[in-house]
Amino acid sequence: MKCMVAILSFVMYAAGAHSAIAQTILKVGSSPTGSPFSFLDTKTNTLRGAMIDIMKAVEKEAGVKLEFEPIPFSSLIASLTSKKIDVIATPMFITPKRAEIVDFSQMIYGYGEGLAVPNKDTAQYKSFADLQGKTVGVAVGTAYIEPLQKAGVFKEVKIYDNIQELMRDVNVGRIDAAFIDYPIAAYGISTGNYANIHMVSSYKPTLPGEVGLAVRKGEPELLKKLNDAITKIKSNGQLDAILKTWGMK
Repeated sequence: MKCMVAILSFVMYAAGAHSAIAQTILKVGSSPTGSPFSFLDTKTNTLRGAMIDIMKAVEKEAGVKLEFEPIPFSSLIASLTSKKIDVIATPMFITPKRAEIVDFSQMIYGYGEGLAVPNKDTAQYKSFADLQGKTVGVAVGTAYIEPLQKAGVFKEVKIYDNIQELMRDVNVGRIDAAFIDYPIAAYGISTGNYANIHMVSSYKPTLPGEVGLAVRKGEPELLKKLNDAITKIKSNGQLDAILKTWGMK
């Protein structure tokens, strides 16, 4: 009988220990098409990028274990709220509308939209109004869609499933211009994959935003742990070093 009790106690202890360990493993969702923030390295089939490196730094400071999941940008919030993932780490702007659904960490990085056009177009565009009558593109799920549609100056605002398809269509001349997160577009062009397009240096972004991590509503302990870790990597220089590595500083 004592032996049976001992075995049962061990099983319960082991189950409890396993549960405790499992609680420290966070599933992190990142877009596989958001270079240099997050992208899928086809050679290793793993996620890479600035946000991935930032999360690895957060992992050490927060004392948690992370597992990364490549998820299309447009499906990230749904994946978070349905508990398929625990954290979103990708170039997602902190907006009031999104903040109604998820909780955001403190700001990690800030930037605005960039304007990409074919090389043959040398006009010095500065605002939406300068592209009167043009067909422009934007990626699904981004904060730029509604302002572009409401501008009322474009011939058409085409919405693309991902940034690669958007940049490809500018590159081959199917659309006149694309509004894209500036760091992502600039990085994509720098790789040489889009030789026929350039960023318009004269364009002034009208939709600046800040990127942060996102967690489900009602998880203040997790949010605090992430915020504390972000504060640490900001103060000790790790964040700046990571951003410089990816040409974002």
